[in-house]
Amino acid sequence: MISGPARHKTLISWSSGKDSAWLVHTIRTTMPEYDVCALLTTINRDADRVAMHAVRTEVLEAQAEALGLPVWKVPIPSPCPNDVYERAMGAAVARAVAEGFTHVAFGDLFLEDVRKYREEKLAGSGLTPIFPLFGSDTAALAQTMVATGLRARITCLNPKHLDRSFAGREFDAQLLFDLPPDIDHCAERGEFHTCAYAGPMFAHPIPIETGIVVERDGFVFTDLTLKAHR
Repeated sequence: MISGPARHKTLISWSSGKDSAWLVHTIRTTMPEYDVCALLTTINRDADRVAMHAVRTEVLEAQAEALGLPVWKVPIPSPCPNDVYERAMGAAVARAVAEGFTHVAFGDLFLEDVRKYREEKLAGSGLTPIFPLFGSDTAALAQTMVATGLRARITCLNPKHLDRSFAGREFDAQLLFDLPPDIDHCAERGEFHTCAYAGPMFAHPIPIETGIVVERDGFVFTDLTLKAHR
């Protein structure tokens, strides 16, 4: 029996949002040389939620289950000094290398400084960064996500850039139509963040419901919870 070429054991930088979900879908469907084996997520250790997106860890775990992947949680304080963040991520990188991972995939779209930072920090670590979505036309990408069945909800927004009324809205064709012209359709500059809950990358939809909307630390957050079993 002749075996095929070895596949690269790959870690996914997972934010819980639409870009991370599309990243998994892209690798699994178009990049067979990479074997997606785990998710890596930073967690606000005080709130027990995904950092920045503020998604509850129970929703994160439901996403991981629907993806068929383990999730590595990296607890960090909030606010988090950069040196603390880098030590925490350094430990996660060391674990990945020790467990045979060779690559880590990021869902960055066009911010060159962010990509350069990741590349510099991972240089010589034994873990090679890849950026499968980088350089995408974000307006076209957003349309493709929606058309392909990706479902997500806005869980955090920056009110300096986007009106509070967008909090909790579905990432769908109507949202893309309603976004102000100066807002990137994939929100690559941090205008808003999402929580993905359905799509071709998931074995089944994650049953979420929208809770309260609160403003904290200059951002507007929508609390998403798992629907209780009836």
